[in-house]
Amino acid sequence: MKKIYLIGIGPGSPDYLTVQAINTMKKVDVFFFLEKEGQKDLLKIRQEILEKYLEKGSYLIVTAKIPTRKRRKLYTEEVEIWRQQKAEVIFELIRDKMEDDEIASFLVWGDPSLYDGQIEILQQIHKEGKVDFEYEVIPGITSIQVLTAKHKIPLNRIGETIVITTGRKLKEYPPDEVVNTVVLLDNYSTFRRFKDEDIDIYWGGYLGTEDEILLSGKLKDIIEEIKKIRRESKNKKGWLMDTYILRRKEHLEK
Repeated sequence: MKKIYLIGIGPGSPDYLTVQAINTMKKVDVFFFLEKEGQKDLLKIRQEILEKYLEKGSYLIVTAKIPTRKRRKLYTEEVEIWRQQKAEVIFELIRDKMEDDEIASFLVWGDPSLYDGQIEILQQIHKEGKVDFEYEVIPGITSIQVLTAKHKIPLNRIGETIVITTGRKLKEYPPDEVVNTVVLLDNYSTFRRFKDEDIDIYWGGYLGTEDEILLSGKLKDIIEEIKKIRRESKNKKGWLMDTYILRRKEHLEK
């Protein structure tokens, strides 16, 4: 039977792979690379990971382009349609690009369980039963873990809730509810909503890569610097992955 591994590879550096991830990669016959428009750097990093840990000639790489997500009025509809299109590409890879007794893998940025979608996509393909396969998920280090390590801060504080959300959802949060909030996938620079609040920000761009950028301080003091860096980075590379934490000190004073 065909077998698929979703392997979390961390946020960019080969050093962030777990021993479990490396050992699993050594079993794989075919690696499926999903190419997003304008993000060839991410394919290059995956290639470098394979070259570092695997013997040359011991595996095959198959690259397939996935459609660009089209903006729609309803976000949930937009994502559902895009995931269905992506599922068709993945289904065809499993059906046509591996033999019945082979093992294949998708190298997932960060961890497969956090804002990725490939677990749900594989579940749906498996449920439809059009192709016979089994799958396993190998966890990876997230950008959140790298961010807190680089800034030398704990993720949690005593007796406090941690909120992990996206820039799109952060738009809906009242300022007084932002106490210890981790934000991913923020294409909108939503932190601007809180520029007048007494909030610290711990920001990281391209975490785990050679282009890594770190900034921290009072949001009101460094917000213009972050906006400038985000703008210049996107213009230079064509893409930006950033993660940040918004945190109030007042919690510790109660």
